[in-house]
Amino acid sequence: MILPKDRDPRFVTIRRGGTLTDSDHQLLALWAASCAEHVLDLFESARPEDPRPRQAIEQARAWVRGEITMSQARTAGGHAMAAARDLSGAARHAAYAAGQAAVVAHVAAHELGAAAYAIKAARAAALEGEGESAGQRECRWQRDQLPEAIRELVLDDQRLRNDICWSVFDC
Repeated sequence: MILPKDRDPRFVTIRRGGTLTDSDHQLLALWAASCAEHVLDLFESARPEDPRPRQAIEQARAWVRGEITMSQARTAGGHAMAAARDLSGAARHAAYAAGQAAVVAHVAAHELGAAAYAIKAARAAALEGEGESAGQRECRWQRDQLPEAIRELVLDDQRLRNDICWSVFDC
């Protein structure tokens, strides 16, 4: 489980009663897509013929550009997560990261799902005994990609949800 029981109004759009602006929602989606794309090769090396995770990342970006609807992005996310189901390890986590990135269009709080699964993928792909340091490097890389406009929001969200996100944000 990566979502809290109670929704944080900072991740609910203004039109739905929260405080999240459309521009920040879009930045969250783009950041999540970057996190997922950073580990996508871990899926594609295991399943080079399966385009679903890459398509989900592309659909997240297309949603930001206004080229597709939220429902289309959410559907692409579901397809990417379906690609993960019969896999294990780094490939599975990378596909889940892509799926989570696409569903940010629907629920902005999935941004941490994309990041957390990407860190789990990096950990799983590391040599034996190096998983923790690989995860920390991935976490720091992700933080370096954060746009200033959402940086404090995401860092606070990582602090608040670290326990339900497998404690991957201790970097």
